[in-house]
Amino acid sequence: MGGTSTATLKLKLKVWRQKNPKSDGHFEDYDADGISTDASFLEMLDVVNNRLILDGKDPIAFDHDCREGICGSCAMTINGNPHGPQKGTTACQLHMRKFSDGDSITIEPFRAKAFPVIKDLSVDRSAFDRIIASGGFVGVNTGNAPDANAMPVPREKAELAFKAAACIGCGACVAACTNSSAMLFTSAKVAHLGYLPQGVPERERRVLNMMKTMEEAGFGNCSNTGACSLACPKEISFENIAKLNSEFLRASALERG
Repeated sequence: MGGTSTATLKLKLKVWRQKNPKSDGHFEDYDADGISTDASFLEMLDVVNNRLILDGKDPIAFDHDCREGICGSCAMTINGNPHGPQKGTTACQLHMRKFSDGDSITIEPFRAKAFPVIKDLSVDRSAFDRIIASGGFVGVNTGNAPDANAMPVPREKAELAFKAAACIGCGACVAACTNSSAMLFTSAKVAHLGYLPQGVPERERRVLNMMKTMEEAGFGNCSNTGACSLACPKEISFENIAKLNSEFLRASALERG
């Protein structure tokens, strides 16, 4: 049977509040009553914010855009899990039916030196943009859509490139890592272009520049725990990091001559 549920939840929220990047943050407690189990996690926050606004209080700041699990903007840590407890799901696609009446939920921003807090749950993830700008492109003129099979790509490589390209750059991998490493994100960008013939001309320059930019941004080294891949809402494979390491060693050797 279809239809919507009439069930509602009464929740206790503990939310990180921080006025600006320079101020000290702290947790504040809120009651979230009458929350539909059909609501998404962001819609639950909308309800809380509407009540805060009606009470003349500052609403909770958080990032969001598509609310379809595509853009990756809805980055936040829920009960210690980036994007929440449901595997392979962004916060915007996490529904309140996954929680129980009376639950306590702790909501924090992604924690990483390279992701400074802007306000409350909103963080500055422009470090990812700088990594992309340093090498996440191809120099060939791709023009209009080519005829089918004009540039053959082995099926195995096409599938690996497609899976790596699923990365939405949300930063959950960084938030899940004990070293705040961006290796999974960077490896996905290196892999998805590196497997395709269009990405070959910049192969060495891409990995060297992206790794250099990643280190300059303040991300840590890979902790080899695989927590990044487990937290990723798009389930980007940890094997991409092995691909990144091999590409980096190869490019470094060629650079040294």
